[in-house]
Amino acid sequence: MPVNEKKPGEPGRRAPAGAAVLREDVTEAIRAAVFGELAAVGYARMSIEGIARRAGVGKTAVYRRWRSKLHLVLDLVSALAVQGLPTPDTGSLEGDLRLLYEVTSRALRHPVASQVIPDLQAEAARNPEMEAALQKALREGQHGVASGIVAQAVARGELRAGLAEGDEELALDLMSGPLYWRAVVVRGELPKGYLESLVRATAAALRAL
Repeated sequence: MPVNEKKPGEPGRRAPAGAAVLREDVTEAIRAAVFGELAAVGYARMSIEGIARRAGVGKTAVYRRWRSKLHLVLDLVSALAVQGLPTPDTGSLEGDLRLLYEVTSRALRHPVASQVIPDLQAEAARNPEMEAALQKALREGQHGVASGIVAQAVARGELRAGLAEGDEELALDLMSGPLYWRAVVVRGELPKGYLESLVRATAAALRAL
């Protein structure tokens, strides 16, 4: 049965004049349903009706929050960008890279993420708004983490001073590109010892900049 916006047992509760009270648990159920629908049917076949059905709410509950499936997905992608990953601070460059790769590889190999990300990237090729949102979520989100790791390594004397200003983009590509390629493009299980080898190779490449 669809979930309405009023909590059970509160028949006398009134919404503020001119506005609906949007329950957070309903909002979260809709967001979770979007990821489920994206993984199950893809963006092109995803519908507000399917999202509402999966979330156990009526279509009006979705439309009160987002006016279309595009705006709903854009909102979710933008929220992921804001959350981002915390910058590791283990005390060494290799340790920071190792923790970053362990967390990122788990996220990228999650069944939902491994299906949703390629699908949204395909849509982004046709939709400038989606492209901008993905760019912010996938690149800018990693950019802050990469910059933090580099800055910490410079402060510890592990990387040369000035690297953070002069080679940020290249450092970001070195730190993020190989794992993304392996997990999202090549797919499949990572070879044994792959992350450890990637840590050593990336640290050496950063020191060579």
